[in-house]
Amino acid sequence: MNGKQRLLFLLHEIDVHVGGNRPWDLDVHDERLYRRVARTGLIGLGDAYVDGWWDCPSIDCLFDRALRADVPSQFRFQPITMTRYLLERLLNRQNLWRSRENIHRHYDIGNELYESMLDARMTYSCGYWKHATTLNQAQEAKLDLVCKKLGLEPGMRVLDVGSGWGSFVKFAAEHYGCRVVGITLSSEQAEYSRRLCKLLPVEIRLQDYREVDEHFDRIASIGMLEHVGPKNYRAFMLMVRRCLGRDGLCLLHFLATKRSWPNLSDTEVLWLSRRIFPGGVFPSLAQIGHALDGLLVTEDLENFGSDYDRTLMAWHANFTRHWSSLKGGRYDERFYRMWTYYLLTCAGATRSRKYQVWQMVLSPQGVPGGYQRPEDSRGEMSVTEMVGFPQTYSEA
Repeated sequence: MNGKQRLLFLLHEIDVHVGGNRPWDLDVHDERLYRRVARTGLIGLGDAYVDGWWDCPSIDCLFDRALRADVPSQFRFQPITMTRYLLERLLNRQNLWRSRENIHRHYDIGNELYESMLDARMTYSCGYWKHATTLNQAQEAKLDLVCKKLGLEPGMRVLDVGSGWGSFVKFAAEHYGCRVVGITLSSEQAEYSRRLCKLLPVEIRLQDYREVDEHFDRIASIGMLEHVGPKNYRAFMLMVRRCLGRDGLCLLHFLATKRSWPNLSDTEVLWLSRRIFPGGVFPSLAQIGHALDGLLVTEDLENFGSDYDRTLMAWHANFTRHWSSLKGGRYDERFYRMWTYYLLTCAGATRSRKYQVWQMVLSPQGVPGGYQRPEDSRGEMSVTEMVGFPQTYSEA
């Protein structure tokens, strides 16, 4: 069976037609696509899309179907997949030097892109849509849920590991009266966050998690574990343990896969880790559990992975809507196709339920009497009314 016959057979197995008129059907513009996929698998498929060799009305629907049928595993024994597997096994691709470079290549490509794509608070992680109808509402609900799960109180010292553009540090300071330290390796994120939180009790540092050694009442990590890597999960948990007070809590919010990485089956992530998130790795619950073994108590675990599909589709809608003001300069047509492919394949991947979003609450020695998960609705009172703090700080 040649490359074209094999790809057409796999597409037929998931009811995808070349030249069909359904949302998940493909239009092939260049016959070289088949040989490219035969040689380089799903990396070649993604690169061929960026090159304009094929199109699909709904890439998210295509990937949902493909991942539910585990089609990517059919490409696991290609040389490029085997090489990547061995590299992940042998090397620490998220050591301190590589981590700085990896973060720079994704997060320092222009704040204007993320301002156009994300919510008003610039929150680059899965929203919480249980009671939300808009992206802004979903992200604010997620931030408030994190604060409630951590039991934040006025005066607490809080660490945000991977603080992004400052959405959580600002929210925790404004609405819960906390003193917050945010750490990031992105210079553009740090500069943006410092401007955003200028009048708040917030400190933003360009610092790696491995370099932190001081006391905090609470620790949050929202969408950062995906950059830590399997060889560093234990180091991350050791940092949490040494920095967290005896009565402290830590919340981890992360995207996870069913199979522990590296493996030869989840080949759909290879393109993503090459073109979008250099060094990015989705952990499994097994890997995170092993990393915290003997160090921390798992108090609570919640899965709302299906909400990521809706979040990613909202990001894609924003990105598409604002493309006319973004294009030009560093953002060309290839970038548009690359970013479209990234957002929609990830939406399809989470829709397929192969990937989950977990929120895990940890404590050093266990909460006396047991941890109680808080309600996720604010009720009639706002957060600021409940804790007695003003909505925003001012120079006055």
